[in-house]
Amino acid sequence: MEIIEDVVIVGAGIAGLTTSLGLHRLGIRSLVLESSERLRLTGFALNTWTNAWKALDAVGIAESLRHQHRLITSLLVPSTSLVKPASEISFQGHEIRCLERRLLLETLAKELPVGTIRFSSKVVSIDESAGYFKQLHLADGTIIKTKVLVGCDGVNSVVAKWLGFKNPSFTGRSSIRGNANFKGGHGFGTTFRQFFGNGVRAGLVPWDDENVYWFFTWTPATKEEEKEDDPIKLKQFIRNKLNDKSDEMRSVVEKTSSHDIILSPIRYRKPWELLWGNISKGNVCVAGDALHPMTPDIGQGGCSALEDGIVLARCLGEALLKPASKAEEENERIETGLKRFAIERRWRSFDLIATAFMVGYIQQKDGKVVNFLKDKFLLGFLSRLRLRMAEFDCGKLFD
Repeated sequence: MEIIEDVVIVGAGIAGLTTSLGLHRLGIRSLVLESSERLRLTGFALNTWTNAWKALDAVGIAESLRHQHRLITSLLVPSTSLVKPASEISFQGHEIRCLERRLLLETLAKELPVGTIRFSSKVVSIDESAGYFKQLHLADGTIIKTKVLVGCDGVNSVVAKWLGFKNPSFTGRSSIRGNANFKGGHGFGTTFRQFFGNGVRAGLVPWDDENVYWFFTWTPATKEEEKEDDPIKLKQFIRNKLNDKSDEMRSVVEKTSSHDIILSPIRYRKPWELLWGNISKGNVCVAGDALHPMTPDIGQGGCSALEDGIVLARCLGEALLKPASKAEEENERIETGLKRFAIERRWRSFDLIATAFMVGYIQQKDGKVVNFLKDKFLLGFLSRLRLRMAEFDCGKLFD
């Protein structure tokens, strides 16, 4: 079976669905190919900062999500001993909420026309034998020709590989994430808490009255420690790492169901690869984790994917909404639009990846001198740096 489309987006994650919805708002149809049988909802929640809410406003779904998630008002910055917060940083003037990943993806998907997302559609190869079209071969034998191909297919992106990007690198760190449900209320208010020390970075943030999202990152000392995925053993491991120094973190981990905890290695794209890599090539580009996988230390992975979707939809809208007398003219406009997207996102992506890596390195680094500097200067500075990164405005769908 052969299908012809104007725009094909590979991957129904945050970047892919935001791009598709942005195009839909502009009156442009797209087809989203998702290799899974349904939306992939792993990850529980994500911190969404001011820049993310600007993107959600641009695509028209922010208000419904705001009503279901608490506004986070401050960040408790701890001392390196994990005993008590050294200072509290106010988020006044910023919009930060912990957003349920499932609800975000389902809200994006529900706003799309029926049939936009094609599930169980794994892309196995891409070729250029169809003139101005790219030709996609799916695992089920289907062939799809498209004027525009957008890769939002995550860290193992087929499209990024086609563009010449290397696989993301392992940082040597791992992350355990979970969601704890407190029936009747958790009592953590509207504060984002973080904890550091003993080579560990951990934190918890409430996203509604009963649910608390938490994370725990460290550098595994052994292969066994790196690969362990038994939830009971993971919880015991966290208790041992924290010792008895953080009752709040321990209580949240203890309250977490074995079904609501996951372990994953932390990967990132080396930022200099973006300086000479092909973010776009002809009528093909990448966005989201396919473009800029980063460490989770400034909470900008999902936020930047939302930014990508708005910028990409705007750039493609300018190319596709103008009538073209010839296929060649339309193709030139598409290439120009994708080049503009690449220019807009290259340095922003570089900045985010480099900053996240640096913040994570400093926060998990141990030693008497380093800990002294962190307590006196660095933790407050890094928290303010995180807020600065969140001030970015991706703009509207219409210029």
